[in-house]
Amino acid sequence: MVLPRAGASVRNPDLQFPILRSDDDGYYLEMRVEADPKDPAEVAVTRRVPLEDLSNEEWEDLKTQYALLDLKTCTHQGISKGLEKIQDRKIQRLFVALLTFLNPRQVSIVLYLYKLAAQQGNGPLVQFRSNDLLESLGYTRTKDGGFPAKLRSQLNRDLVALHRTELIFAQSLRKGDSMGAKVTIKSVLRIRGYEVDNVPRDFDLAKAADYTYELADAYSVALEFFDGPSRTGDYVLFANTLDITQKLGSNAKSDYKTKLLVYIASRLKWDKPEDGQYLSISKQYLFKNMDLLGSNSSRNNQIFWRTVDELKQEDYILGAQELPGKRRSALIQFQLNPDKLKNS
Repeated sequence: MVLPRAGASVRNPDLQFPILRSDDDGYYLEMRVEADPKDPAEVAVTRRVPLEDLSNEEWEDLKTQYALLDLKTCTHQGISKGLEKIQDRKIQRLFVALLTFLNPRQVSIVLYLYKLAAQQGNGPLVQFRSNDLLESLGYTRTKDGGFPAKLRSQLNRDLVALHRTELIFAQSLRKGDSMGAKVTIKSVLRIRGYEVDNVPRDFDLAKAADYTYELADAYSVALEFFDGPSRTGDYVLFANTLDITQKLGSNAKSDYKTKLLVYIASRLKWDKPEDGQYLSISKQYLFKNMDLLGSNSSRNNQIFWRTVDELKQEDYILGAQELPGKRRSALIQFQLNPDKLKNS
């Protein structure tokens, strides 16, 4: 339910400009993803990075750097271009983490960890080797059996971003005769500890994420959306057969298959498929959540149906068709594979 909204890209029209906020509890960098009032299956989510142990001088410096953020350029020319005026590497990486939060590569990491949690049987607590995760993501080892420093560094930054960024969202809650709201604050995961094989090696988790190019050899994390097999509350829906490998030479933001699959899975929290298989979703919402937001409608259609074909080949979808109706309110009807969902 939460992943597609929490991972809305910088191009998504529901994404608000990042804000710096301070209160009695501390300093925060926040970004809100508004819900579309016409779609009951969308929830508004605020992603927030608590800025701990900031001095007044550091807060003032952050505000100065924040004024240099050009979100319009980020949207139209790329995030690195929109952040090029920000010289402080730590602050630049902080903005990158918030603006690209829960991109398809990070979603693949989350799916890997939830699958591992099911295998290890320790509830929400998961232990893993970094090289095992990089291998599962499909990256190629170097001649010495390791992985390039750039990939290792990226993985640590992804893990720290998932650890640091809190998600705040509200759900309706009936209180007697009136309706209230239940507000939830969670991170996708919390890093509980890490290991380095070479003891003299100087490794600091936050420093590596903010400044250097390093990765611990193993991590222990707690999955905060884990609710076990009973699924009575929050959980992550995933399939044991889901291919999480990153395609060679492709950008994580172009992983439309993962975006579509995660969005369909999120809708199952709200919409029960008719006859156990048929799920109808607005084409407008599908395109928005797949990040198909360009003005070239022909290209958007080609990418969408090509992605549907990929999921058909992997048996997640048995069929899909556009139902007759007005163009702006068009619906796509999916025939889902119930056997595949049983293994999810």
